[in-house]
Amino acid sequence: MTTKADEKGGTAMPRPPAEPDATGSGRPGTRGTPPSAAQGRRTGPKHRGPVASDAQLERLLETLRARVQGIRFAEGMPGASEGKTARSDVLDQLNDYVLPRVRRADTPLLIAVAGSTGAGKSTLVNSLVGEQVTTTGVRRPTTNSPVLACNPADVDWFSEAAFLPSLPRVRQQGLAMPGKDGMLVLAASECMPEGVALLDTPDVDSAVAAHHEFAAKFLDAADLWVFVTTSRRYADARVWEFLQVARDRDTSLAVVLSRVPRRGREQLVDHFGAMLEANGLGGAARFVIPETDQIANGRFTAGTADQVRGYLADVAGDLALRDTVARRTFAGVLDSFRTRVPELAKQVEIQVEVGRTLEAAVSEAFGTAHAEVEAALGEGALLRGNVLARWQDVVSSGELLRSLRVRSRRGAKNESAAEATRVQALEQAIHDGLETLVVTAAQRAGEEIMDRWAQVPGTQELVERHGLGATPVGLDRRTREAVAAWQRRVVGLIASEGVTKRSVARFVTYDEEAFALVLIVGLLGFDASEDRAGGGAAPQRLLKALFGAESLRNIGTKARHDLHARIGELFDEEKRRFAAALSAADLPGEDDAVQLYQATYNLEIAR
Repeated sequence: MTTKADEKGGTAMPRPPAEPDATGSGRPGTRGTPPSAAQGRRTGPKHRGPVASDAQLERLLETLRARVQGIRFAEGMPGASEGKTARSDVLDQLNDYVLPRVRRADTPLLIAVAGSTGAGKSTLVNSLVGEQVTTTGVRRPTTNSPVLACNPADVDWFSEAAFLPSLPRVRQQGLAMPGKDGMLVLAASECMPEGVALLDTPDVDSAVAAHHEFAAKFLDAADLWVFVTTSRRYADARVWEFLQVARDRDTSLAVVLSRVPRRGREQLVDHFGAMLEANGLGGAARFVIPETDQIANGRFTAGTADQVRGYLADVAGDLALRDTVARRTFAGVLDSFRTRVPELAKQVEIQVEVGRTLEAAVSEAFGTAHAEVEAALGEGALLRGNVLARWQDVVSSGELLRSLRVRSRRGAKNESAAEATRVQALEQAIHDGLETLVVTAAQRAGEEIMDRWAQVPGTQELVERHGLGATPVGLDRRTREAVAAWQRRVVGLIASEGVTKRSVARFVTYDEEAFALVLIVGLLGFDASEDRAGGGAAPQRLLKALFGAESLRNIGTKARHDLHARIGELFDEEKRRFAAALSAADLPGEDDAVQLYQATYNLEIAR
């Protein structure tokens, strides 16, 4: 690559002239570059890079990276797969390409040779370098470990500290033998000029899926793509997926059509050229390598690849052209964030909406459950069946009246075991009725939530992981405890705030629990008419006589609010089970998409 070789043996397609900048002046473009980076003529062997270290630009890019890095997606739910791919794509390019070129002015120009399986990329790389630095062979995919060839003076820049820090690598002198999958092989060669590196990447259409991502990662970090495909595979969809990425990002690009047979060569070349034009890639430098067996020591002989070698020698040797190539790719990447970051934000919004849907299902289901319980209490639904039978049994026996009867403080309380049993049965029936009402409503809410969550892909794993289900675990016990605590609260209200007529209080005593039981029956919607209660109105009149209507209303209001609050807390605790599962699902936050838009907008303003 150090000199331009003669052109015999290779067939070159017409190379378009260098593109002018945005003003049409024909000078090397500076789009997306701070003014300081474009001033002055550069000298020396090193390539200065597309931008100087500009504090404001670096800060804005760091902010964008932090926003992207902070995004999380709930696995398996709508938007997760697309969002993770978009997030990784943007984040990798910020880390591996954009920020290193903003922070350092002496970044070497990285040329990535990519393309189809069996296109002869490794052979081409060896030919471009001028010595065998990577192995070739008939096994596909040949490149299971990418090989980066550079001048020994540039090897340190491609160390873990500066270039793709998460990628393991090994340094080798001379021929770089393939290592393990996922390992970068650094091959130092004096044949490479300083400031330029050549990378042999995995096949973009490899049968190994991981190689696709590996190839994309290296292409995202490169300044110039040399894309190689064959006369048999140039129309494959996978080829055009990568070429369209280069188009969309305005990446500096050269395309090589290799293994072109002599027969039908003109038609193949014309068709490939037409496809490039149709896909918006007509400005790419184009080259043809004929089908040949003239290969020795892993390299083309007879000048077969000299056209490509000469083009890259021009790029490597001309600092202005090198800057033009690098700046175009850098600016294209920054331009691509205008669409790539909003696409990421769109997937964030999809997941945020999923979270809202799941949260709404929980809130609405338990809101309905709470309303059903309140309606049942207000309509006296509990005072039917067993509760009503126990109440009528107590009232008809006269036991309750005897408990409430005004008595002298010196009078003895004489209560039979049978009477006590009837009161306890009524109290237990009320307790059981309240518990059943609350637990049944919670179970219906859980069933509704499960039905609505099942309509959202990916929730089944979430439900199983957190042990969620329609039947609340431990709700029976918590409800029993809440009802018992409420009953004690009612007794406490009567004891502390009950008797207000002091003249009566001096002469009478009363059973606080009996009074509380009558009050609870009233709070549960009991109609005090004699035709339903069979004499049940008399205790209510006695309560009013002892406490006064205003005091009785105050006690009733406080007791009713306390019951509703306890039921609400039981339902809130059930809702927290689902909320905890959603919180652990890694759904993005409500404002994550807004922050992405804002970071992108700030970057655009700065440019």
